Parts: sequence; structure tokens; C-alpha cells
Amino acid sequence: MKNPVAEFRQKRIDVICRYKMLQQLHIQNYAIIDSLDIDFSSHLNIITGETGAGKSILMGALNLILGERADTTLLANKEKKCFVEGTFKTNHKAVKEFLKNNELDADEELVIRREIAVNSKSRAFINDTPVTITQLKQLASLLVDLHQQFDTRELGDLDFQREVIDALALNGKDLEQYQNVFKGYRQLSKELDLLKAEQESATREFDYNSFLYEELDKANLLENELENIESEIKLISNAENIKATFSEIYFELEESEKPLVQELKMITNKLQSLEKFHPGVQALTSRINAVQIEMKDIASEIELINHGIFYDAEKINLLNDRMAEGYRLLKKHGVSTTAQLLDIKYQLAAALEKVNNLTGTISVKEKLSQELYKQALAKAQQISAGRQKQVKPFGEKVNTLLKQVGMPNARIKVSVETTDDLNLFGNNFIEFLFNANVPAGTPAEAHHFEPLRKVASGGELSRLMLSIKSLVAKSVQLPTLIFDEIDSGISGEAARQVGIIMKELSKDHQVISITHQPQIAAKAETHFFVYKEIRNDKIITAIRKLDSDERITTIAVMLSGEKPTAAAFENARELIRN
Repeated sequence: MKNPVAEFRQKRIDVICRYKMLQQLHIQNYAIIDSLDIDFSSHLNIITGETGAGKSILMGALNLILGERADTTLLANKEKKCFVEGTFKTNHKAVKEFLKNNELDADEELVIRREIAVNSKSRAFINDTPVTITQLKQLASLLVDLHQQFDTRELGDLDFQREVIDALALNGKDLEQYQNVFKGYRQLSKELDLLKAEQESATREFDYNSFLYEELDKANLLENELENIESEIKLISNAENIKATFSEIYFELEESEKPLVQELKMITNKLQSLEKFHPGVQALTSRINAVQIEMKDIASEIELINHGIFYDAEKINLLNDRMAEGYRLLKKHGVSTTAQLLDIKYQLAAALEKVNNLTGTISVKEKLSQELYKQALAKAQQISAGRQKQVKPFGEKVNTLLKQVGMPNARIKVSVETTDDLNLFGNNFIEFLFNANVPAGTPAEAHHFEPLRKVASGGELSRLMLSIKSLVAKSVQLPTLIFDEIDSGISGEAARQVGIIMKELSKDHQVISITHQPQIAAKAETHFFVYKEIRNDKIITAIRKLDSDERITTIAVMLSGEKPTAAAFENARELIRN
């Protein structure tokens, strides 16, 4: 019975595979490479050649476009620049996002170039746009997975080990959902920490600020009150002198023998009698009349003010008490006006309100934080359950593959521990444990395992990496996989099994492998041969794609030496057929 989910996944991988591959590699003026081009196929590419022919140089050149350090001593011609250029065809989401985030052209064909100038300066380009080495490395990691002999760092990395289990558990979508919730929770936790620190600082001053505010609130000062009180005290204190002066002025205006108001009235009358004799007199009459009216009005106001002024000892005492309280507050707060005191009162009110608001804000955010934590924990537990389900089948499958590749006594198991704290990837600590020499028939409970990074040798890790990647590749799409002589130290049936695994892996992924093993070379879809030749009196490295007959000859040589026997040729044909 067909599995529709598996069919869909396979179709998706088939589509992606065709759009995530290294199409061509061009190398110029690197070590003993003058200039060469390699056009790779989309499945299994095998590179062979005699020791010293330049296979490692080829990998060194490839490393340049993967962002590794440039060795300027490897320029063959010191008067020409060296450059390595890789052309990829990719339609991968992560690659597109990288190009968009770095404002780079996002075409399906992607060209990565690294140049070393004659002055030893190194430059990197993505689609002809200059980029940093860091950017180059980031993009290259999405396009190429290079595994070299004794390169054990990735397999021993705990993040990689977790990623393997998540890939097999198909946790991608769940992890994305979890991380969205977890990031929200973590951001909210940071905000809460800041708010609580702010609240703690504000609370330490709350009681003192409350006292200051209540003191000012109780004083209940009005706008400009202290300044007005000061003026009023001066007025009442000098009431007698002020009243006497006002009385004198009023007397002169209205009640003396010749009051000024009456004198002005008489002058107005005299001017009116002259109006018929001179045209300018009428204006003068009007002006004098206006002055007389204004003087009469002034006299009335003086009388009114004078009646309202009187000495009040009790009121002076009250005002002095109020003023004393005001002066005390002015001195306490180091200010000089009522307006400044009122401003301080408003600031204290705002500070007290802020503490109250912080308490409410913190309460709301704490509830939201708890809800986000519950959601994140539930998702983490779901992800953890998926990981736990993969532990046993993963170990069994890898151990079976290890037997196939010549490690019959090797065993791997996965430790998945649940932690109390959540992190970006859930609540598990995942680690691969390994034992390279488990005697046959030893009960499982007697096996002694150590962390993989501590006990596995380079050769063991290489075959283990191949086994693991072949399993992971069935669940997720990997970048172009490059294996550089990871089959060192094996031969015969183990080498044949490594070739079978690579062939299976290359159905859905582009695989490039440098090998000395004829059993692996025989599995190639495309077989390249690296060799040295003399050109213009110089020894250079060259490479060519082998046809069917050349493949048979090359594999026969790999089987029996420079002069292969008829049996070696037949054996080579048999290897290729099978």
C-alpha cells in the first residue's frame, strides 16, 4: 500500500534536489593548476587519480569559495591573480532568504567567486557583488557540506546531533512554531526583568516621595500664592501711611479750597467761550475736558481703594504663618517660587503614579509570560516526544549501517535528557554515545558508552558520518555533499557497502566523492580522473571526465596496478554492472 505522505515528501525532495547543486567549478592559477573546468552531474560524482596528482589541491581550491583562509603562497604564477569560481543552481528557501537579507541578486543560478590578487589581497563575490568572508562562509554552508578525512568537528557537535534527531523526527514545523512562542516568552521575560528593576528602584523612593507629595498637597498652594502673600503683608503692614497718602491725594483732587477737578472744570468753561474766535480752541477744550473727567475718575478709585485698606494684626499673623510655611518648603526643595514648588508636586505625583502603573503593567505581563511559557512547554514536550521515538530506530539503523561499512562491533546510542529550563530548541539535552568495540553477544545492559566526541577515531567518525547523513537525507534535503577520502582504511566488502550507501544517497542529493577505492568508484554516475601532465615545460594538474571504456580501465588499474590483468578488467566490468 502506498504511503501518500512519503510519496509527497519524495516528490518534494526530487524537485529540490534538481535545484540545489554545484554545476560547475572553475579554477585558475592555483598551486599546480593552470586552468581547469569541471562540470558536475546532479547525482554521484566520483573523483579518482594517483597519489600526488592534485586531488587535495582540488579540494584546497574548493575551500576558497567555501570561505576558508587564502594561502597566497599557492599562486602558481606570481604575476597573475588566482581565482576560483563555483556556479550553483539553487531554488532553496534558506538561500533565497540569505540573498534577500544581504541585498544580493536572487537568481536561480548563483555564482560564487574568490580572487587572490598578485599583491596577496583576497576578495570574495556573490553574483559579482563584493561580500565579506563571513558572508561567503554563511552562504557556502547552505550550498555545500564538505566532509574530509579526520574532519570530526561537526559530528561531535551537540547542535549537529540534535539537528539529526530533529530531522528524523520531522520536527521542522514544530520547532519553528515553538521558537516563535519561546522568543516571545524570552523577550517578555527581558521586559519584565527591566520593569521589575525599575519598580524596585522606584519603590525604594516611594515612601519618601509619598511624604514629600503629601506635605505639598497638604500645603495646597495656589498659583503665585507666596508672591501674592508677600505683597499683601507689605500692604497691610504699611496701611496707615498708605491711607494717609491716599487721603491727601483725594483731598487735593476733590476737597481742597481749589480742588484740581474743579479747577479743570473752570478752565474748560473759559476755553469754551473762546471757541468762536479761533478754530483750534475746540480741540483744546475737548482735551482739557477729557483730563478733567479722568481726574474725577481717579479720585473716585483712590477713595474706593482707601476705604478697603486697613490694618489687621490678626490677618498679618495668619499671612506670616502661611508665608513661613511657604518659605520652609521653598528652602527644603531648593527653589525660589511657588510655580517651582507646584512643578515639584506634579513631578512627585507622576513618580508615584508610575509606581502604581508599573505594578499593573508587571501583573499583566506576568500573566502573559506564564501563558507563553505554558504554550512553549507544551510544544517542547511534543517535540521531545518526537525525539524520543527516534532514539531506538536511529540507533538500530546506524548500527546496521556500521556493520555494512566494516565496523561490526561498533555501537551508537542516543541520550535524550529532559532539562528543567527551556532553551531555543526545547527542553532536551541530546548527545550521541559510542562504543567502537562491543564484543559479539554482549548484552545491551553491559555495553559501556562514552560521548562520541571523546572516543571515536577519525576513520570511525568518517564512516559514522556517512551512515548518519544517509539516514538524515531521507527526511530532509541536504546541501551538495562532498566526501574527501573518508573511505581511507577500508577495502573490499566494506568499501563496496560505502559505495552502495553513497549511490543511494545520490538518488536525491548531489554527491561528490574523492576516493581510492575501486568499489566506490564503480558506483559513479560521472567519473572524473585527476592527473598530471607537462604543458609548456610545466607540470600541471588536469582533470577529465571518463567515458565507459576509460572507467573500466581506471577501475582495473585501481584493482591491480599500472598493468591490469584480464581478470582485473573483467572484475572492473562486474563492479560497474553491479
